Amino acid sequence: MTEQGFSGTKAASIVGISYRQLDYWARTELVRPSMIDAAGSGSRREYSYRDLLELRVIKNLLDAGIRLESVREVFSYLREHVGSDIASAHIVISGSNVVLCDGDELIDLLKKGQGVLNILPLAGVKHEVDTSLVNIVGAHALPAAHVAI
Repeated sequence: MTEQGFSGTKAASIVGISYRQLDYWARTELVRPSMIDAAGSGSRREYSYRDLLELRVIKNLLDAGIRLESVREVFSYLREHVGSDIASAHIVISGSNVVLCDGDELIDLLKKGQGVLNILPLAGVKHEVDTSLVNIVGAHALPAAHVAI
């Protein structure tokens, strides 16, 4: 079965960001579409379900007050060390600090600042994206029950 792809416009709508943000994040290589990347003027990007989950994590981090440069550092670490099961991870946000809870281990991803802890369970991101998918595209757009991102 072929994985469904989502256009840039749909991806932005599902994740809750502007198309302009999505375009900027793709051009600056924060999240590039994994199914079809832009190949010049007039070409269309196509995002996978995993891409949607990553985009939503980025949005949640930005909404929590984490600067975009810091989000880039966080994602660089997550891609290198967490790998395919990012939704099972938990990120703890403390002011401008971001800490990854990896089992019994806490890993300081930015090593700066301090403040009140907010926990951002990444598994909740899957529910947020699935809800948006159903509302915008319809229930047939949901991937198989166990999509690893």
